[in-house]
Amino acid sequence: MAAVAPSRAISRRSLPLLRVLVQLLRLRSSTRAAEATTATGVRIRLHRPRAAVAGPLPALLWIHGGGYVLGLPEQDDALCRRLAESLGIVVAAVDYRLAPEHPYPAGLEDCYDAMTWLARHPDIDARRVAIGGASAGGGLAASLALLARDRGEVTPVCQLLVYPMLDDRTSARSDLDDSRWRLWDRRSNRFGWAAYLGDADPETAVPARRTDLAGTAPAWIGVGTADLFHDESTAYSKRLADAGVPCSVEIVPGAFHGFDLVMPNAPVSRSFFASQREALRAALADRA
Repeated sequence: MAAVAPSRAISRRSLPLLRVLVQLLRLRSSTRAAEATTATGVRIRLHRPRAAVAGPLPALLWIHGGGYVLGLPEQDDALCRRLAESLGIVVAAVDYRLAPEHPYPAGLEDCYDAMTWLARHPDIDARRVAIGGASAGGGLAASLALLARDRGEVTPVCQLLVYPMLDDRTSARSDLDDSRWRLWDRRSNRFGWAAYLGDADPETAVPARRTDLAGTAPAWIGVGTADLFHDESTAYSKRLADAGVPCSVEIVPGAFHGFDLVMPNAPVSRSFFASQREALRAALADRA
């Protein structure tokens, strides 16, 4: 699959067409998920386990990927349903505002609004709320963990960062400008970060540039060795550990960006999902 997958999925020229295709996906999506809207208008897609479970449930706030410029929560319906069913939890997928129309901090604030809404919901155990996302969603989850620490309203029990988009400085690394990357290369990365940051100060807006990571939620980080985000993911995991934040790392040899979405039934993808599931199971366990 890596041999035939494109190196660049999103660019300034392809974005309008891709957004049309994503909207078609929304029209064809499953109706099994309930939907809610926060007081500020943020749409949340809710996946609950079909089997009845007593008492307030633990929950995961899931943040979709798309380079900060593309995507909808419907694109991860299958993943969210699998997590909800296998763990007996509520998975809430947030429809955050996208760049470049809505640069930082719009998307992050939408995710924060969704997290606080989720924690206050009467059916949710506020002591057991995790946050997570893939690619740009993983970058937003890392930023959300920092914002949650700073504001002190909700204390997530885990930040699940799936090949996260954490560091805009990767775009400036000429040593990464080669043909091995799939679905997301250095040019796509430069476009996504420029759109997201706008006029914002990267030292504040980019999670990997934040100097103090202490006190954030325990983390799970997964990434492949053929992913543009491999180096920044492993560097971030080391900085978390150095800051005293528990962090487990799953490195997948030979895996490219989004490999588990392209081939979800491959053994390596099933193993990658199982690692995420078990990290969430441990983090969301009832310790009362």
